Amino acid sequence: AVGQPGVSRARAVHKRTQTLLKEYKERDKSNVFTDKRFGEYSSTMSPEEKMMKRFALEQQRQHEKKSIYNLNEDEELTHYGQSLADIEKHNDIVDSDSDTEERGTLSAELTAAHFGGGGGLLHKKTPQQQGEEGEKPRSRRELIEELIAKSKQEKRERQAQREGALELTEKLDQDWKEIQTLLTHRTPNSENRDKKERPKPDAYDMMVRELGFEMKAQPSNRMKSEEELAKEEQERLQQLEAARLRRMRGEDEGSEARKPKHLSADDLNDGFVLDKDDRRLLSYTDGKMSIEEEQSREASDGESEEEQGEDLSEEDPENSSDPDGHSDLESDMDSEEDCGRPNGEPRQALGKGTTSIGHRAQEAARNQLPYTFAAPESYEELKSLLSGRTREEQLVVVERIQTCNHPSLAVGNKAKLEKLFGFLLEYIGDLATDDPPNLRVIDKLVVQLYNLCQMFPDSASDSIKFVLRDAMHEMEGAIEARGRAAFPGLDVLVYLKIAGMLFPTSDLWHPVVTPALVCMSQLLTKCPILSLQDVVKGLFVCCVFLDYVSLSRRFIPELVNFLLGILYIASPNKCGRGYTLVHPFRASGKNSELLVVSDKEDKATWQRRGLSLHWAYGLKAQNKTEANHTRLSCLAVCLALVKGCAQFYSSLPSFYAIVRPLRALLMEHLAGCSHPPELQELCQSALANLEEPEPRCRPLVCAKSKPEPLKLFTPRLVKVLEFGRKQGSSKEEQERRRLIHKHKREFKGAVREIRRDNQFLARMQLSETLERDAERKRKVKQLFNSLATQEGEWKALKRKKFKK
Repeated sequence: AVGQPGVSRARAVHKRTQTLLKEYKERDKSNVFTDKRFGEYSSTMSPEEKMMKRFALEQQRQHEKKSIYNLNEDEELTHYGQSLADIEKHNDIVDSDSDTEERGTLSAELTAAHFGGGGGLLHKKTPQQQGEEGEKPRSRRELIEELIAKSKQEKRERQAQREGALELTEKLDQDWKEIQTLLTHRTPNSENRDKKERPKPDAYDMMVRELGFEMKAQPSNRMKSEEELAKEEQERLQQLEAARLRRMRGEDEGSEARKPKHLSADDLNDGFVLDKDDRRLLSYTDGKMSIEEEQSREASDGESEEEQGEDLSEEDPENSSDPDGHSDLESDMDSEEDCGRPNGEPRQALGKGTTSIGHRAQEAARNQLPYTFAAPESYEELKSLLSGRTREEQLVVVERIQTCNHPSLAVGNKAKLEKLFGFLLEYIGDLATDDPPNLRVIDKLVVQLYNLCQMFPDSASDSIKFVLRDAMHEMEGAIEARGRAAFPGLDVLVYLKIAGMLFPTSDLWHPVVTPALVCMSQLLTKCPILSLQDVVKGLFVCCVFLDYVSLSRRFIPELVNFLLGILYIASPNKCGRGYTLVHPFRASGKNSELLVVSDKEDKATWQRRGLSLHWAYGLKAQNKTEANHTRLSCLAVCLALVKGCAQFYSSLPSFYAIVRPLRALLMEHLAGCSHPPELQELCQSALANLEEPEPRCRPLVCAKSKPEPLKLFTPRLVKVLEFGRKQGSSKEEQERRRLIHKHKREFKGAVREIRRDNQFLARMQLSETLERDAERKRKVKQLFNSLATQEGEWKALKRKKFKK
């Protein structure tokens, strides 16, 4: 506040009391009532203007809500609830059952008859009146009939008058039209010519009409949940299994459908369908009817049809329970034929055919795969279900076990399927250890393992970790016992491959993939190469390693070391090497030239093919040529892995320094050997990927700084005409200084006001605290006084009792 010191201070305190203190007291309150009526706080508007403006806003709001999507439609005006447009047309609807002129009026006789109790009608006439009239008194029924007839007569008269008026009106309308044409001096043809042509609808109007007639979207059936689909699939399999069991027992599937149905007398048998034409053509051979030939031909046709039916039932068992097979018609026809024959003849006539068909159907049902399976409780149960079946049947059995024991169908199905994953894993291990290993079935069962892993990831990870833990324990025990460990069997290698397919390998750390990586690293560093079988297993582990790190691009030094060792044992000349071999490879010894091929004929006849995993199981070469071809295939796989590593790790800064031994080994020893052309091309492509590229980045160089000029001691001369002012500054500089000075002053004033506001609030808080403390002291003092009074009264009462 600006003014005198005392007055300005009082004004400032009053202003803070009205604003700052009010905000301080309402700091924790959130409910505020705000009057948002139009013009409520406007002093320039009269009450009538406020009401008119509020009414206009309300009408506008309602109009916007109702006609927000209406185009070019005027507001409809009404009068007493009726549209003014309808009133102007003068379309008065005439009631055919009432008189227009005397509408709403009642005659005196009708009123007396209905509302007067009929007293007027039953009023007895005097004898004089009866003598004058010479009539007998009429009963009430006659009077009422006379009244009804009279009212009907009046109604007919009114209707006739109304029809006459309408005819006259139509006649006047026609006469007026003729007179009007004469008055205007225009013929109807001239009127049609002078009529303006209607404007053609534009593209927008046509689009609006098309959208109006366009078909609206219809709601479709909702998508079924996984639980509902599993329930439907289980019911379908149960129905198919029940039908198979009936066929196996020889029961008639359509017995219920073949039962004779009640036919009414009006039934025309419209649903009759003729499946086949049983009529026989009459023919003669040498003057005799050829009945036997026709019977033999029909028997042969029947047998062929039966065989085709059995094949179809075996291929598609679901079609055997087709409700549209018209089996009921055949049964009815057979029953009719049986009724027309003596006892025993139908069975004898159809003896061999029906019994053979029944036995064949039962045998087909027995050999057919069941549709429902219970979840196996042990590995032996699963093995008994899958053993002796083809690859497709094993997949169907596993799939139906999952379908019939879906977790949403029963409470204990989840635990059963978790056990099923472990049993399948053990079964895959047994398939890998068979002689020969059944790898095709393993490849198909991985899909079922993946589905179970997606449903139960925790139990699946525990099973895989248990298998890998056992393999590592066996390897550590062999190392402790013999000092070295051989490569594990094909089952462990398959488990490592499956782990990478079931779980993500790009994570930084994973409870299954990380132990698998450690296991493979141990295999490549602690298992020595003693035979071709070990070479194949080691290369398989390298391939699995590259699959694991294909996304994460992790550098695996054990992989590079193993490939270097494989190239070393495949190179014939090992003199002048500039590298050092690391365990499990040795520079010299029995297996230092395990992959060296010296026979030129074997090199010439070799063709590059995929290396079979049967070698990893222990398959031995039948002759020397086959062994040499396997060595060359191992070398080809190793070169392909070197090329893949170069493509993967080319972005690492120190990769080319790490793979320098590989490049030297390829250039000095393997590039000059007389290997087949395909191997030489593969070697050259690997060398091209291992060549270190030219450095594209320039070395860091300190930036050249500009030389600093010498300091000049020339004084700066400024004219000063007035004391304290510099005339050398321009107008913009003076304005800038003025604004800086004003800003400083305002800033100081704002800081001062904020400090005073804080002081004011502190005083208010202190006064509130003092008031609360004083109130508390007063209440405590009052409490102590009341307690002292009670204590005195109690002591006095105690003395009185003691005296008594």
